[in-house]
Amino acid sequence: MVEKVTAHYGGSGNLAGKIAEGLRAAGKDLAQLGTVDLSGIDEFHFRGRAATLQLAERMKLNENARVLDIGSGLGGPARTLAEEYGCHVTGLDLTAVFCEVAGIMSNWVNLGERTEFRQGDATDPPFADDHFDAAMTLHVAMNIAAKDRMYEQARRVLKPGGILAVYDILQGEGGEAFYPAPWAREPSISHLATPGEMEKLLAGAGFRILETSDSTDESLAWIEARTAAMSRSGPAPVTVQVLFGNDFPEMIRNQTRSLKERRMRTVSFICEA
Repeated sequence: MVEKVTAHYGGSGNLAGKIAEGLRAAGKDLAQLGTVDLSGIDEFHFRGRAATLQLAERMKLNENARVLDIGSGLGGPARTLAEEYGCHVTGLDLTAVFCEVAGIMSNWVNLGERTEFRQGDATDPPFADDHFDAAMTLHVAMNIAAKDRMYEQARRVLKPGGILAVYDILQGEGGEAFYPAPWAREPSISHLATPGEMEKLLAGAGFRILETSDSTDESLAWIEARTAAMSRSGPAPVTVQVLFGNDFPEMIRNQTRSLKERRMRTVSFICEA
């Protein structure tokens, strides 16, 4: 299963070079980049950077905080938190190439000292007990069957009173999601939990759920707006299509259908350890 997931996200090679080429094509100077310049490629969750900042507002962050980003991808949310709050963020991701490229991109925006990225498994993170002040995970658990283990480990590495912010795609009441989707080209590596199951998993791992927010309608409006803009002006030079290749337009259509038909939902949970 791990091999299937890493193969899905592994791409076709030279990812950093492809992103750099796209940025230059968009008229960007790699020596003058800001985090917003990267948000089209490195915040590939519904509602992008705005959703990251909404979570961050509830995470009790300051410049002394040490934060864990579980399933950090290309590091966009980690860099957003490091830039906005001055905190240090450690990203953990199963896909080695994502960790490598995330480090490169952090150096592009002068955040290399406040972010680091380690390859590893969310169900067995290589960190000591009570190590982090806060943690987040955005659109990650869809690929993880052992969610109980993932959240138990998140609780273990968090200090007492620390905040875990979870933002994920969940199973809706309308039936199975359509595939291919960005997290899975076919159902064998997709493990969507229902909102009710998520509440039980988080409580069972020792968290107190402080807040739950269903953003499905906002996510649908967001993806429809992006699709409409793309149809008017063409695709942006740098998008997550560089990760998913020619399947990406079909993935977007399927996500839109799944949201409309409530085959999936986007829900966030703010939890206290």
